[in-house]
Amino acid sequence: MNYPGPSYLLPNVLFGSVAVVAVVLFGLYRALSRAGLTVRDRRRAFWSVSALLVAWFAAALALSWSGFYQGTPTRVPTIPFGLFIPIAAGVLLFWRWPMLGRVIDAVPQSWLVGIQVYRVEGLIFLTLYAGGLLPGAFALPAGIGDAIVGLLAPVVAIAYARGSRPALVRAWNLLGLTDLGVAVTTGFLTSPSPVQSLALDRPNELISAFPLALIPVFLVPLSVLLHLASLQKLRQTEHERRNLEPVLAS
Repeated sequence: MNYPGPSYLLPNVLFGSVAVVAVVLFGLYRALSRAGLTVRDRRRAFWSVSALLVAWFAAALALSWSGFYQGTPTRVPTIPFGLFIPIAAGVLLFWRWPMLGRVIDAVPQSWLVGIQVYRVEGLIFLTLYAGGLLPGAFALPAGIGDAIVGLLAPVVAIAYARGSRPALVRAWNLLGLTDLGVAVTTGFLTSPSPVQSLALDRPNELISAFPLALIPVFLVPLSVLLHLASLQKLRQTEHERRNLEPVLAS
């Protein structure tokens, strides 16, 4: 299949996405191995979550490659389906599937934060912008925002592991979600569709084409879910701490 964009784009996005999946699975395995679960429960949790993640990535890859998300000036954009359905499904599973809640409980907060160092891959937007392949209205806020969030991820993770105030983690998560919101909004408004209102002289065609479409339909919703899991875990930790304080005081 011929795809638009420079030759470095396919290996960068594809290998980067595969690497993210591999690191997530490795981190999940390590976290579950240290959790107070039976061997049967650990295996069940690992293989269940792994199957979901790999199936999701395979579906995103196949749909992107087939051109399902490719935007045109006369076509209703389909990328929102690949973006919002996984987020809604992830939130629903968290509330309805107890095993997923146990998995998140087993994963350290510092890992949920630090794993998002992969957000520095957003620098590819700046590279494409420099080559005249992406509009600045999208590439500049998305690329710079992702780079900042990604570079801060290990810093915040280490600080939290060393006993830093939870407010730092909360602020980083809100920054990350804001960055994703800006990237999604500018990506939507600059991409070819009946509602495009920005970058009319240089439409954002690559973001909905394979392989770059993997970022909004896989990496972005994955990042959102990791942020939500981190915030929920932070809330739960603070709740447990408040309940424990009267006991310690007595």
